[in-house]
Amino acid sequence: MIVLGFVDLSCPIVQSLIAVGIVGFFTLIALLKFYAYVTCGRFASNRKMNGKTVIITGATGGIGKETARDIAKRGAKLILACRNIENAEKVKDELIESTGNENIIVKKLDISSLKSVREFAKDINSTENRLDVLIHNAGTAESKIKVTEDGLELTMATNHFGPFLLTHLLIDLLKRSGPSRIVIVASELYRLAKVTTNNLNPINSYFPLFLYYVSKYANIYFTRELARRLEGTNVTANCLHPGMIDSGIWRNVPIPLNWGMMLIVKGFFKTPVQGCQTSVFLAASEEVEGVNGKYFMDCKERGLSAAAMDMGKAKKIWEESEKLVKLTNEDPRI
Repeated sequence: MIVLGFVDLSCPIVQSLIAVGIVGFFTLIALLKFYAYVTCGRFASNRKMNGKTVIITGATGGIGKETARDIAKRGAKLILACRNIENAEKVKDELIESTGNENIIVKKLDISSLKSVREFAKDINSTENRLDVLIHNAGTAESKIKVTEDGLELTMATNHFGPFLLTHLLIDLLKRSGPSRIVIVASELYRLAKVTTNNLNPINSYFPLFLYYVSKYANIYFTRELARRLEGTNVTANCLHPGMIDSGIWRNVPIPLNWGMMLIVKGFFKTPVQGCQTSVFLAASEEVEGVNGKYFMDCKERGLSAAAMDMGKAKKIWEESEKLVKLTNEDPRI
């Protein structure tokens, strides 16, 4: 007889109840997965992108890889901008085999390093005659405070400062290629954060995990101010929430629920293929041609919080970001 507390585990009735509970739990997870599938926005158009050049950062896994795969199928020239060249080359070979598009190249980019961003941009500007879509997909969430060689907090450097600088350095090429698009992967988790303009580089934060939320909020402010500055240039900028994706980044991102509930919440998570749909939609769809400064989810425009619509704050964050990425007088200005 095995007794746990006051429960006799050898009792047939108890065993039956446990079995029913286990089956019920996994049935619930399956139903939640099905619900996520049914409600997930899909970009069903097979619109081609032949003749267009697309850069996507962080394409070695997750939604970045699936975004790259979908765009490769559409015939675009695809530049995978990745930190790990070895992994990126493997992804390149896989994409060529699965899509038949051989016009895929790999270029080194550590988006958290201002030096690497400058070297990458110099390479692109000297070798590419056009850039139709720039997709800022790369992201990280660090569980401990890490400071880059530039004195920037790593999560903010990867998710905000790097994309901010890269956009500036490639803006002239984007303008010459117009109509062109900038796509920024943000997150609904911005609603859990607050961005302070006097501490945009929080290297002394007591809550490093929550800087992921802060960085996603910064992405939205960046998109809003960028779009305002791009009005009339034939370049548009939009951001998106891809959904909660079943990917490696959740190892570090804090969930506002206890870990016992994490298994249930995980039932709502999208697959990377489902999660890439809005990124591809903003990169390829005719529906968003000329649309600028908006926030999308499940391939539809969504509203932002009142605080995220504060253009005065967006402008201050922009100006502080210019200082922290050390823009020079020789750099292109937006």
